[in-house]
Amino acid sequence: MTGTTLRIDEAAWRTSLDRVRDATPGLVPVAKGNGYGFGLPRLAAEATRLGADTIAVGTPGELDAVADRFPGTIVVLTPWPGAPADDPRIVPTISRLDELRRLAASDNRPRALVEVATSMRRHGLAPAELADAAPLIDRLDFAGWTIHLPIGDTSAEAVDLARTATAARPAPLWFSHVGADRVARIGAELGVETRLRLGTGLWLADPSAYRATSTVLDVHRVRRGERAGYRQRKVPGDGWVVVVSGGTANGIGLEAPTAATTLRQRLTAVAGGGLAATGRALSPFELDGRKRWFLEPPHMQSSLIFLPAGSAPPAIGDEVPVTVRMTTYLPDATAA
Repeated sequence: MTGTTLRIDEAAWRTSLDRVRDATPGLVPVAKGNGYGFGLPRLAAEATRLGADTIAVGTPGELDAVADRFPGTIVVLTPWPGAPADDPRIVPTISRLDELRRLAASDNRPRALVEVATSMRRHGLAPAELADAAPLIDRLDFAGWTIHLPIGDTSAEAVDLARTATAARPAPLWFSHVGADRVARIGAELGVETRLRLGTGLWLADPSAYRATSTVLDVHRVRRGERAGYRQRKVPGDGWVVVVSGGTANGIGLEAPTAATTLRQRLTAVAGGGLAATGRALSPFELDGRKRWFLEPPHMQSSLIFLPAGSAPPAIGDEVPVTVRMTTYLPDATAA
């Protein structure tokens, strides 16, 4: 097999999924974007196996990828007032009063979730708007309030917003980024059903159950000062240029702002940025037991890696480990 491959230990992966399901009453699996590296159809099938009655997608464009493999309700997380009225399985999210008024004017009591604004400052009705929303909600097939919180200790905010929402209109509460125990306690206190959406915490719960590999496509012996690559950079020493599958088309080598919060993380990010400015960047590919430097920035479907003399070069066709960000990874193949 050539290219990039996500190798899944299905027994271990499913054991971890079952463990999370059993510990999460009201679980709503999230299948969005690249499917957390596994692909949306696979996640939809696994949600069905888990016995979930509801799945959440990110956008309307992702509905087709899951609808045939999941028979239950499908929630669209991104605010979307135009859900097809002829598909009762689809539940849109409404985040503004004007959209809610328009939906409430419909004659067919459309089904919908209404989002409550949080400190994320992303989508949702402000708490002060919820009282005005209540009479409009009475004209809907109201699925509940959805509360999407930032990552971190959000327990106090979750409780405050849940109380405000249910005071305006008692209804199920849907949460993201709140612990299952806390969600259960909120539901018990307020006497309403609760649901917890999980993506990363479900599909990526056991990193040992999956791994990414890339195929060695070519190996070239080089001497210090010789030029290689698209940009004809000088090779930094004697060794090998190793061509491996996987590049930006696979989500490898993409840049994103750092999420550093501690001083050490920030200093590490600054150091990495300084190296990148000089044309050096450590690759995610592991050769001869350690990660090696990119010779140049990766391209769409392959990367050039410098392996110094004294190391054991791989053979063409070998598979080498690659560290990937699963929320951006697009493997060429998936294998169990």
